[in-house]
Amino acid sequence: MVSSVSWIPKGAAKVMLDAAEPPSNEKIRELIKNGTLKKRDEEVAHAKAVAKSLGKSCSKSNVASSSSSTDPDEVVKFMKELDMDNYDDEDDDEIDVFTSGRGDLYYPSNDMDPYLNNNTDVRKPYFYYIPSDSLIICARVEGEINYLEVYKYDGTWNGTQDMYPRQDIILSNPPLCTAWLDCPLKGGDKRNFVAIGFKGSPTIEIWDLDVVCKCGCLLDLYTSDCDTDQSVIDLAWNKEFRNIIASASANKKVKVWDVATGQCKLTLEHHTKEVQAVEWNHYAPQVLLSGSYDCTVVLVINNLSLCLKSYKIYIYVLLQKDGRDPSHSGMKWSTNAKVESLAWDPHSEHSFVVSLEDGTVKGFDIRASDLSPSFTIHAHDKEVSSISYNTNAPNLLATGSRDKSVKLWDLSNNQPSWVATHKPNAGRVFSVSFSADCPFLLAIGAKKGKLHVWDTLSDTAVSRRYGSNRP
Repeated sequence: MVSSVSWIPKGAAKVMLDAAEPPSNEKIRELIKNGTLKKRDEEVAHAKAVAKSLGKSCSKSNVASSSSSTDPDEVVKFMKELDMDNYDDEDDDEIDVFTSGRGDLYYPSNDMDPYLNNNTDVRKPYFYYIPSDSLIICARVEGEINYLEVYKYDGTWNGTQDMYPRQDIILSNPPLCTAWLDCPLKGGDKRNFVAIGFKGSPTIEIWDLDVVCKCGCLLDLYTSDCDTDQSVIDLAWNKEFRNIIASASANKKVKVWDVATGQCKLTLEHHTKEVQAVEWNHYAPQVLLSGSYDCTVVLVINNLSLCLKSYKIYIYVLLQKDGRDPSHSGMKWSTNAKVESLAWDPHSEHSFVVSLEDGTVKGFDIRASDLSPSFTIHAHDKEVSSISYNTNAPNLLATGSRDKSVKLWDLSNNQPSWVATHKPNAGRVFSVSFSADCPFLLAIGAKKGKLHVWDTLSDTAVSRRYGSNRP
């Protein structure tokens, strides 16, 4: 299944990716201890089992035609002699007569072209991107193997999506959530990172996506030391205070982290059940929203900066307190159903929407004195697991549900109207995300384990209503 999808902003990935240094003996021991290498061994064992099965089938076939047979041990021995893992390290002085002899490749800069700078290593440009590439982070579980993949999306041709993975990372636990971030970690430069939360683990891992063939993450954050369910269910990166992320956990806690130092700066315990979602306000970055299975949404202010911008001060007056007191619950809304996901309106500093287990989506305005919802949509037949606002077209919201469908809604004037429905034939939908750079592309993660991208403007109703918003 694909549990989470996130877009990497165009131009954020390094043009030429770095190759990771070989792991130290200490790192190898750590990988053995946490089970990552064990999973690799299981893959090898599975491959050998397949080879053995093929050997038996070849033997039966050969018995009918000749007296020869295939020994599975001979197959394994033969594959070992081929030494395919070191294939690229072999010297090859031959030149393919149908090519130029140095690789018919496109190079994003003259410095990478071996014809222009006498660079003879033509294999190096395999790991490169160009700034216009559309890249999607995909957290996936296949059987007992856990992956993080980066896909490159090139559009749709003749009804088929031109999309393929460019990077993959084996993870030690099933990933539940991802958040892209670009903050400089440990004094480094602005880079291309992803934070990952896991099922059954209190660990948040930070990975450098500009490094390939890496055996371990850059940074570990530990959310809990207790024996209860320690899953990290959601993560949110603060785009203003770029070293800050918030985490939502099954242990009922919300934590605020400084990833530059690896320290937890604040723990909030205002929920009584699992916290499903967290989100920073786009206009007031000290404002944090969280939603829980206790059927509430809570808003708090965090002291992330000593300098408050004057046009945001009304929020502080409204709350009267801030999030520096972990026992303070801020403003609280009742949703009457378990919260699955939430999102601030990117075009309004005081509006947000919440998706619920009963299939409804509710909108709220923090200025409303009675804390009642501005609207309610009966959006799906089952829980609405994920929602995403379109950053380019105001009031356009996508909802994904375990009823296996994705829908688009126009929320104008707090009078929601249905726009379109898409059924990707991918099973239960767990995650949806609009691209900020190509705002009408919607990434979809679902049960069947294949990443989908819906070009929403291909729908006539969407094109007719929002075509003028095309960037």
